[in-house]
Amino acid sequence: MKEGYIKKKSVTIPFGYKLSEVEGYLAPIQEELDVLNKYIESVVNEEYSLRKAAELIKEETGRSITHVGLSKIIKNTYIPPTNKYQYSKETKRKQKLARDKKELIKAKKKIAYKESKLKTEQEVIKKATEKTTDNVVTTDQLEQVAPSIQEVLRDSKVVFHANEGPQTDFLAASEKDVLYGGAAGGGKSYAMLVDPLRYAHKKAHRALILRRSMPELREMIDKSRELYPQAFPGAKFKEVEKLWNFPSGAKVEFGFLERDADVYRYQGQAYSWIGFDEITHLPTEFSWNYLASRLRTTDPEIKTYLRCTANPGGVGSHWVKQRYIEPNENNKSFKGTDGLTRKFIPAKLADNPYLDADGVYEQMLKSLPATQRQQLLEGNWDVAEGAAFTEFDPLAHVITPFALPVHWERVKGIDYGYASESCCLWGIMDINDNTLIIYRELYKKGLTGEELASIITDMETEDPFSVSGVLDTAAWANTGTTGPTVGESLVRAGHKLRRADKNRIQGKIQIHEYLKIRENGRPKLQIFNTCPNLIRELQSIPLSKTNPEDVDTHASDHAYDALRYMIMSRPRMVSPLERIRGLKREMYRPVDSTFGY
Repeated sequence: MKEGYIKKKSVTIPFGYKLSEVEGYLAPIQEELDVLNKYIESVVNEEYSLRKAAELIKEETGRSITHVGLSKIIKNTYIPPTNKYQYSKETKRKQKLARDKKELIKAKKKIAYKESKLKTEQEVIKKATEKTTDNVVTTDQLEQVAPSIQEVLRDSKVVFHANEGPQTDFLAASEKDVLYGGAAGGGKSYAMLVDPLRYAHKKAHRALILRRSMPELREMIDKSRELYPQAFPGAKFKEVEKLWNFPSGAKVEFGFLERDADVYRYQGQAYSWIGFDEITHLPTEFSWNYLASRLRTTDPEIKTYLRCTANPGGVGSHWVKQRYIEPNENNKSFKGTDGLTRKFIPAKLADNPYLDADGVYEQMLKSLPATQRQQLLEGNWDVAEGAAFTEFDPLAHVITPFALPVHWERVKGIDYGYASESCCLWGIMDINDNTLIIYRELYKKGLTGEELASIITDMETEDPFSVSGVLDTAAWANTGTTGPTVGESLVRAGHKLRRADKNRIQGKIQIHEYLKIRENGRPKLQIFNTCPNLIRELQSIPLSKTNPEDVDTHASDHAYDALRYMIMSRPRMVSPLERIRGLKREMYRPVDSTFGY
């Protein structure tokens, strides 16, 4: 933009400007502006009145300007009351800074007042939780806190006293997201019931406590019936809604998540506190991620929290361990990759003096099988309960990537999911000893067929030729939609695919065969360390509790399925000569509309 040009703000063209060749802008008339500035100075110096100056400007320029208009220009140009100095950008910035400082001082005073009030209320509430059977606060003390709290505490008695140690640390934690877990019997369930009561005196507070199944949820509700009415006289439970209403208007809701789709019951809801009791019972992190998005409040005095309890083991142990335990030391606050402040607080049986007193519960835990004993008694997160592939050894099966020879045979296996992850694995056959090497993986949810095809195409740009493969049969099914299936979308994009052999039992058996260490000291299956999801699933996927010949289908198994499809396609190493002949045949072979080749 040319110097001096200004934006046109109305139909009236200000004095000293004219329409320009640039649409929406006005060009300066320097001669008029010079005359204007001259007589502005004369008015400021009290040499001429506004009317006289306006007349003289018209005589010299031939363009009219009223004394009122001239006055407005002066007011916008000079600082009152002296009108001696012209406003500058720096002056305006300093004035804004001064206003902001005043507002900041006011805000700090307001915050200091609220913090003082909150501290007083917390001190009274602390006295109310002391271990005594007498009235816990005096009348004078009650008058120092809000009426809603007075009503709750006036006749209150101690109904819960936190155990010193992890249970107290959990209830006092300031982090947004906290896992309290480890050994059984550490008092986790009661802590999960008590923690959402931190804002029970606030009308806007709404908490949600979740379990995997309805029977498990019933156990939590029964415990709440023992606790809540005593702690908050007047609290009412609605059986149908599974909802506690407190005298203040606060609410604590109970829910269960048998399937991932159950999270949609909470669509459109908002909670200031969400707790997952025994979170390792959730096979994937989908439910956690979705419900975390429901965490919000309209009350600025209420902080939002995510709370979880768990024992090691269970179908979701792997992702819980990755989220809470592996990133940092126990009892140390850290920031997760999602930006949330997070902490893991380990639980021990010894932390609960009521269970540990006679030693009976400890003896029961000691009598459990080795894996369960390590999980529930010792709180060991490094042992996998009922792992399906005990022969998997990262030292033998995980290798560092290396340059892949062009003439080695390549293959891929694809397991499709939209709400859950889609996984594509690329394998290559080592010509030296016929070893299948998994050298690349794609692991992502929320992909349409066309998006999946596009990503796979991009990832195969460095491969010397089109990689054929197998695809989950479900991806070929038309589920009532009129558009192409996922399989058709992949084929149209040029990918050579056929339907996978989905024999689950034989597929699992074949993976066992591939994991065995052969006489040459090498297994038939090796994986590049750049495929973390396949490695994780082979380490942690448990056996089915109903069918020991199969894996638990509720666990994370997308990479496992893609590997199973690939191995069941009977990949083999062909000679370079056969490869050349095959390429020649491919050039003249018509494309099959279903399988792509």
